[in-house]
Amino acid sequence: MDTVEELGGTYFYKGIGNISAGELFFWILMDEIGEQMGGIGDLGTVALILLGQPTQGTRQKMRTATVGTSVASIYARRYLDVALPFQLPTFTNQSIKYLKPMWVNNLGKFVGRAVPVIGWILLASDVSTIVYKATSHYNKIARGHDKIW
Repeated sequence: MDTVEELGGTYFYKGIGNISAGELFFWILMDEIGEQMGGIGDLGTVALILLGQPTQGTRQKMRTATVGTSVASIYARRYLDVALPFQLPTFTNQSIKYLKPMWVNNLGKFVGRAVPVIGWILLASDVSTIVYKATSHYNKIARGHDKIW
């Protein structure tokens, strides 16, 4: 038997026999997750998201502001305290709820608030790549009525 075969209406995939179409997709998805994840880049993605979370105490803020500040924001403001001649849009945990950007003209504030956004973008990219590759691989193996799309 090969690594992928059809057996009496069920599938055989990498040593796992007698599995349904849904189970086949699950195992292919697990393989794709294993191939995509596990590198130092994925650790960096998680670090960006966590460093951008408002876990540090700060002064009293207005009611609509995000409570606390992030480690990324503290260090970015400390080392990149540069006034810009223009304003840049940023989002915080609170402002994203209203889809209303907060405008800043300080490079440190911008970078500190951009850190978790970059992490979430990288994570979304990984997830979409995994799903695309798993679906493509599955559709190459599955029978006509079992295919996705």
